[in-house]
Amino acid sequence: MNPVVVIPSYWTWQDEPLEIGRVGAYDHATPIAKPLPELETCLASLDAVRGVLRVVVLLVAPRSCAEGARARVDAICRSHPRLNPLVVDQREADLVTRAVEAIAPKMDRESVSLRGYGAIRNMGLAVAAVLGHDVVVFLDDDEVALDENFLIDALFGLGLDNRQGLPIMAKSGHFLDRSGSPYADVSKPHWRDRHWAKRVEFNQWMHRAQTGTRISRSNYVCGGCFAVAAQAFCNVAFDPVIPRGEDLDYLLDLRMHGLDVWFDNQWRVRHLPPECPSRAARFLQDAYRWEYEVAKLRFANSSIGLRQVRPESLRPYPSEWVSPEVSHRIALTSLLRAIAGPERMAYLKIFLRGRRKARAWADRHCSSYFAFQTYWPKIMGTLWQDALLARRLVHSGTPVAQDGGTHA
Repeated sequence: MNPVVVIPSYWTWQDEPLEIGRVGAYDHATPIAKPLPELETCLASLDAVRGVLRVVVLLVAPRSCAEGARARVDAICRSHPRLNPLVVDQREADLVTRAVEAIAPKMDRESVSLRGYGAIRNMGLAVAAVLGHDVVVFLDDDEVALDENFLIDALFGLGLDNRQGLPIMAKSGHFLDRSGSPYADVSKPHWRDRHWAKRVEFNQWMHRAQTGTRISRSNYVCGGCFAVAAQAFCNVAFDPVIPRGEDLDYLLDLRMHGLDVWFDNQWRVRHLPPECPSRAARFLQDAYRWEYEVAKLRFANSSIGLRQVRPESLRPYPSEWVSPEVSHRIALTSLLRAIAGPERMAYLKIFLRGRRKARAWADRHCSSYFAFQTYWPKIMGTLWQDALLARRLVHSGTPVAQDGGTHA
């Protein structure tokens, strides 16, 4: 196998939430002046990992700070030459986007780009295809590898069939929190949050996965500890529309197209997330996300040629979150949080207008992924090992060493 580690990394001038409820808004981004950025800690952990052939850093930053972010990321990558780092910012992304437009001129160019969680993942897959990597290992920049066998564990079982003869083409590990636990906090939630807590059902599923065989069929994807083989990623794309939760959504996309995600209870990373600047911002993104999942599954299950994915097949988690009843949860939680707690005015706006806009947006866009997906196999087949484009990407994206040379 020829794996590549792909790390999306989000940067900004200062630590503040972006406008939410739209593609291109992110949970958090690293301030350029941060003394010890998450990306540095992440790459330092990979220095000790065996078998790393290349690391691709997908640099996402607004135009206002693009140059400063590139300079900072290049400096970080230069200090880790063993990882053979390749930085992809808007300059390199434009090379890929133009190639994609030549293959599928009628497709929305934002579907493979550095804007929106799903489109960013698609950019990582496209770059991997151009460079001829047959396995993509996604790692988030706020996570760290725990030992030298991170990549060996990532590839364990991938590309093989299980005992039932089912192919393992996509595999998720899981993250440990700061205390070393894979489980969600089970402390009793505040009364205003009790309809939004999914900890119990998640922990039920995680306990079953942790105590069973090493590889089992998954209802969960940890996007920062996820490996996917070319047989899957060249045929099924991430959804570029969903505002967040693109990793779990990809599990649904794969199932619709006849593939499964598998869970490896021995493959894990440590998650070291920064503080969330705004819980209300994340809540509204989640409202868009879950309303979209409900509408998308409804559309897909009524379409010919796709395998049906019913909420009942996703018990105990995330079945309740991809069912129509999630609209009631959104309404009740936004109302309760508007009554008590921080950011009450933001939650009141969500209760009065935001949740309805989210549902209307979901209904308008629920079919868009499937139109885009029809182009994907042709795009990836054409991009695969494009020698000219690969040379241009490597020449443009390899950080220039301080002595004026480049790392091979």
